[in-house]
Amino acid sequence: MYCTDLSARVNRMNKTVSQTDSGASAARRRLLDTAARLFYAEGIRAVGIDRIIAEAGVAKATFYNHFPSKDDLVLAYIEEQDRLGRVAVAALPKQPPREMIAAIMGRISEALAAGGWRGCPFLNAAAEYPDPKSPARQAIDARRAWYQGLFGKLLAADGDPAPSVTASLLVALSDGLLEAAYLDGSNNVPALVEEGLERLLVRR
Repeated sequence: MYCTDLSARVNRMNKTVSQTDSGASAARRRLLDTAARLFYAEGIRAVGIDRIIAEAGVAKATFYNHFPSKDDLVLAYIEEQDRLGRVAVAALPKQPPREMIAAIMGRISEALAAGGWRGCPFLNAAAEYPDPKSPARQAIDARRAWYQGLFGKLLAADGDPAPSVTASLLVALSDGLLEAAYLDGSNNVPALVEEGLERLLVRR
């Protein structure tokens, strides 16, 4: 929920944020954009600070003015991807709960259509930060709690008899589809989203 080349997808979203987030300096924006592209394409641990600095075209002192350490940059990257996903969900047209759930799940297909898909950026980051006490992992956990809570509220409004259980299943379906699209290809993802919702949502 919700990431280059997150390729065109991350770059388009980051441009939108940079146009509205006038408080962020141009250098910080370049650092975050560069980190998002490289972290997603190659992995967080594989990309060093010096490469990010070089590709962002900033001085090393400028980097440390904005991010005291790489872990601070990683946290900012995860939090921004989370924020972008929440903004995208908030921008969806208002509609009944069941249709809203379908629209949120439909964003999976939209993300894959952007190209350069390499799996869910949050799951990728979690694999590199196994310590549940790390700030990065806590940010990922907060994202997942929000995502599950979002489904839970919509399911409760739709009359689901066990909204928390169904919400967990929808999150698991999302996780599985995002990773399967990377490993197995994305051609059948829209059909699987539709079939999954048909099976999981209680019929009226």
